Amino acid sequence: MGNKYSLRQKYARLMQGAVHNDGGEHGDEPMCNHSNNPVFADILHRRLQRRQMLKGSLALAVTSMFAAPAISTLRTRPAAAQSTLLGFKAIPVSEADTVVVPEGYTARTLMPWGEPITGDYPAYRLDNTGTEQGMQVGMHHDGMHFFPIEGRSPYEGSSDDGLLVMNHEYVEPRYMHQSAMGMALSSDQVPMQGNTRAADEVLKEVNAHGVSIAHIRKQADGTWAVQRNALNRRVTGLTPMELRGPVRGSNLVRTKYSPDGTRTRGTLNNCAHGVTPWNTYLAAEENWAGYFVNKDTTTNAQGETVPNLPREHARYGVATSQSRYGWELADTGADEYVRFDASTKANRAIADYRNEPNTFGWVVEIDPFNPNSTPIKHTALGRFAHEGVVFQPPIEGQPIVCYSGDDARFEYIYKYVSTQPYHQASASGELLDNGTLYVAKFNDDGSGEWLTLQFGQNGLTPANGFFSQADVLVNTRTAADFVGATKMDRPEWGAVDPETREVYFTLTNNTRRTTEQVDAANPRPENRWGQIVRWMEAGNNPTATRFQWDLFVLAGPEDDSQKLSGQALDADNIFASPDGLWIDGDRLLWIQTDIGESEQNKGDFAQFGNNQMLAANPMTGEIRRFLTGPIGQEITGVITTPDKRTMFINVQHPGATTTDAEFAAGNFKSRWPDQSPAMPPRSATVVITKNDGGIIGS
Repeated sequence: MGNKYSLRQKYARLMQGAVHNDGGEHGDEPMCNHSNNPVFADILHRRLQRRQMLKGSLALAVTSMFAAPAISTLRTRPAAAQSTLLGFKAIPVSEADTVVVPEGYTARTLMPWGEPITGDYPAYRLDNTGTEQGMQVGMHHDGMHFFPIEGRSPYEGSSDDGLLVMNHEYVEPRYMHQSAMGMALSSDQVPMQGNTRAADEVLKEVNAHGVSIAHIRKQADGTWAVQRNALNRRVTGLTPMELRGPVRGSNLVRTKYSPDGTRTRGTLNNCAHGVTPWNTYLAAEENWAGYFVNKDTTTNAQGETVPNLPREHARYGVATSQSRYGWELADTGADEYVRFDASTKANRAIADYRNEPNTFGWVVEIDPFNPNSTPIKHTALGRFAHEGVVFQPPIEGQPIVCYSGDDARFEYIYKYVSTQPYHQASASGELLDNGTLYVAKFNDDGSGEWLTLQFGQNGLTPANGFFSQADVLVNTRTAADFVGATKMDRPEWGAVDPETREVYFTLTNNTRRTTEQVDAANPRPENRWGQIVRWMEAGNNPTATRFQWDLFVLAGPEDDSQKLSGQALDADNIFASPDGLWIDGDRLLWIQTDIGESEQNKGDFAQFGNNQMLAANPMTGEIRRFLTGPIGQEITGVITTPDKRTMFINVQHPGATTTDAEFAAGNFKSRWPDQSPAMPPRSATVVITKNDGGIIGS
């Protein structure tokens, strides 16, 4: 007989209980993947076990795995791997409240949260209004790109003048509001007014999300400064946006704001990013689900009142009691805040906001050179917790290919292949509206395959609970569950080697592995440290549906890690929780870390110090620590100017390790970057240059 419950009913039943956050940080969604799909940790274990039997020892098994014979046969290696690619001396770990870079380098701050960039250019102060925040740099900087001012290419042009475009992932309300000072608040708590919130404080938080676009220029003294320019722009949680692709007009995205299902307002929780070959910016919506609440209930067989969420809410972790920041509780009751309550309140969807969460979880395209353009949410790329988007170098006359990770425990890695070919002269965002979405399946023999997420294929049919391509895409995770994708250890940023076309992805951690799973081949009871996986598409063809995979590095301490060479990491490069990732024009692989604030400088994590950035040689596997950040932050976002002589990185949420009691006492732990007792810590961009004017990393 068939299954008793439909997929839609199964996910509703799975969420009949309190949603919990399973140890996440700053708004990470609850663990929502209850499928029986294979787990990457188990696949890795079986592969190591197989190699151990063949080689006779754990050390040889792991070393042979890192030798990557399958990959090395697919790529062309230089006659001799470059051993001098890393030209700086590694720096030690640090717990200082400052940014540390190697000898011979200088780091300066630029564009901290609250710096005015548009409108009336209101100066930063703690009591800025919500409207003023909409004219200032947003909070908690993340992925970013430097667009040369000529506006012709994202990677060629001026190295002294351009647009810096950056995401703002989330906010820390206690550092934003005068009313919060002296209250015992943790990093995610908000100041309340009884059962409501002050609407202007809500507006300030909404406007601190989104994307900042600022014209910056190198000054005569070598510093950089924001220029007052009509191109400067804030895209926020309120900016009108267009829905494009197969989901546009679907019943699943029709709301009171957009009865025809073509529009929505705002972008939220933008983590990593993407840069299109046609010179536009992509903001990726990551942990957006917790911004919404759905209080719909039903009565179960035991007579208990339990949550009753559709799968497009339950499978993504929409809250069932109060949203992350309680924006729906704004005391004015204005529509722009009410929409965060996705409960059923009317007899049809176009009279309430039950579908509002379905208009989030997409990739958003922004034209940085047209401040009057409407941002576009491209639904063909799927709906999930997008960490970012990374493209294969485009080939004239061939489809566009890009990848995205779903950053949550046991979620998946996806690939998109456009239907239409790329032509440089005419390429546009339309290439992202018509194509095929795939999800990755990793096999324990080092092979892999891309499984098609297309209505009518692989069982994605009405008989199995899928009724259109729009349904498949709004419920991308459910479709990936159904076809048998591999559950990964929190896929984060990706990077593509411009020479070999190998794809790298960070898997930041997975603490769900139990002690019972430990054995000689898989010695860690919890994947606390993370790793970096890489693969090569079959035949080195980006559109292939098969690939070969291996590991580039197992992160961790000196006694529990592994480099490409088979050796352990050492004092010059130990790291944990790899997150940000980028390969520059010289093929240096830059690795950034995000140890959660609940673990930074505590217990076994103390040996790693503050979060850091390292550089690696992808051919030899050599890794050196290049930068350490201040207290309580993560290092994220990295790009250089075209001449590679100026690097921009972001420091996000300094001071986040401050406890609620410390905050109430005015002890913020970090005062970076201002180092003023009168100012709270602020996220900011860091500009790094080499004192001799040379290339970064050389």
